[in-house]
Amino acid sequence: MDYHSMSGQQSTAKSLPARTFHALCLAALLLVVSGCGGGESNVSLGNRTGTLHWGNGTEPQSLDPHIATGVPEHHIITSLMEGLVLKDSTTLAPIPGVAESWDVSDDGRVYTFHLRQNARWSNGDPHIAQDYVWSWWRALQPALGNLYAYMYYSINNAQEYYEGTITDFDQVGVKALDDYTLQVTLENPTPYFLQLLDHYSLFPVHQATVEKFGTADERGTRWTYEGNIVTNGPFQLLEWQINSRVVVERNPFYWDAENVGLNKIIFYPTENAVSEERMFRSGQLHYTNDVPTDKIPVYRNEGNPSLRVAPYLGSYFYRINTNVPHLQDKRVRRALAMAIDREQITEHILQAGQMPTYALTPPGTMGYYPKSDLTFDPEAAKQLLAEAGYPNGEGFPVTEILYNTNESHRKVAVAIQQMWNKYLNIEIKLLNQEWKVYLDSESAGQYTISRASWIGDYVDPNSFLDLFLCNGGNNRTGWCNAEYDRLILDVAPKMKSHEERLAVFQEAETLLLDAMPMIPIYIYTSKHLMNSSVKNHNGNLLDQTTFKELTLESDSSDSTGGNH
Repeated sequence: MDYHSMSGQQSTAKSLPARTFHALCLAALLLVVSGCGGGESNVSLGNRTGTLHWGNGTEPQSLDPHIATGVPEHHIITSLMEGLVLKDSTTLAPIPGVAESWDVSDDGRVYTFHLRQNARWSNGDPHIAQDYVWSWWRALQPALGNLYAYMYYSINNAQEYYEGTITDFDQVGVKALDDYTLQVTLENPTPYFLQLLDHYSLFPVHQATVEKFGTADERGTRWTYEGNIVTNGPFQLLEWQINSRVVVERNPFYWDAENVGLNKIIFYPTENAVSEERMFRSGQLHYTNDVPTDKIPVYRNEGNPSLRVAPYLGSYFYRINTNVPHLQDKRVRRALAMAIDREQITEHILQAGQMPTYALTPPGTMGYYPKSDLTFDPEAAKQLLAEAGYPNGEGFPVTEILYNTNESHRKVAVAIQQMWNKYLNIEIKLLNQEWKVYLDSESAGQYTISRASWIGDYVDPNSFLDLFLCNGGNNRTGWCNAEYDRLILDVAPKMKSHEERLAVFQEAETLLLDAMPMIPIYIYTSKHLMNSSVKNHNGNLLDQTTFKELTLESDSSDSTGGNH
């Protein structure tokens, strides 16, 4: 999934500069949620009423699971919707979701899912196997523009159908054997297939609701709006105030409704980490999406238990638009990569245990440790740039770094801007855009170099390496290598042993790093502030929250984290 942190919101006030408008909006939000002159805080009231107040980072791009691509969207969608399989909130092992059980054929290719007969949609409609057949057909309609279509490619003939080499969806390996039995046939045994089913791109949608507001492959219709959307998860959408909050409430038709611990969740678009941290300290949030970098040492030094920092299966990198003339030479791209002091960034700017990296895939992912010959070597970088026709940076066009609204992204971009100027003598400009605009710019190729990141959708190297497939919706660099695609799509899935499969991934990642359409920078850690009244929040490598497990207990302090 794309990851930002506290991304921007779209401004409608044309008379104010964007940054000024955002500051005023956040100040107004803080005043609203804080109340006038005291009174009970959100946290205190929420603990009594079972209402969780959650800092979500940004206004969601979409609540359509076949269109969304980001972590902020993931939080809301997974509270509203559910797949065949869930993940254990601690181990991430597959556990039953809408499917109460499943069988796997001896050759590992055929999965037969047995759906719960008490599963219902939030309007009370029966939830049946045909819902998955139709939903997956919809997700593979090219006109819909599903950037995650490649997540289906392990299913027999799914890629061929999406690319148009076959036109009959009956040839795709998904069949409803009866109302409560779904059979899925894979192209090859896929060790991470069950994990895929807990990703929102494979969630079902309510056919009658989608078709009520437009065609199946039409983007941006009103089917996901407040009062319209029908879902199948532990919560249902109650309210969506654009750029203010998204409210979900307990879904009485959910198959496990009696074990859902919260009555409501309010998701706030907390784009500014500083304001969000103040909201936490004033008791207006139970949980923050991020923590300002300069506050992390403060919380650590005082041993404040509100601070939660943990390993996170995510890579932070810069995408390079390889269609831009002066970036078409891979020597230029590699020179840029070699002129970044990653340790300076992680130790002195970010300060939350992030790890410098010289490869895309986080080391240790299912036993995979990517090898890379990339190093921080300013002199070699300068030489490469000279060989590419830019001695001492002469003649190198002014180059722009695009990043989405977030103070950490800005600080990293400023540091890299200074490094490239110092070591390569090139001029770099910075461009900040809000989350939705930033995503549109990347998808349209309207950028030069762009801040990017990827959080594993499942625990496997494939979740990172299939990002750069030629026609992958999340590639966005213009780079395409047929041998790379062959290794990822054809060779790796056919390997008989895990070790052989990892060797193929290493071969593919070597190709990627040699071409350098992306510049790896660091491996994430997750960092949040969480009130002590939040119970059953289990940390995991994907930083994914199982909202139905959460409960709230009144705490004598209703922790606000002290004065910082």
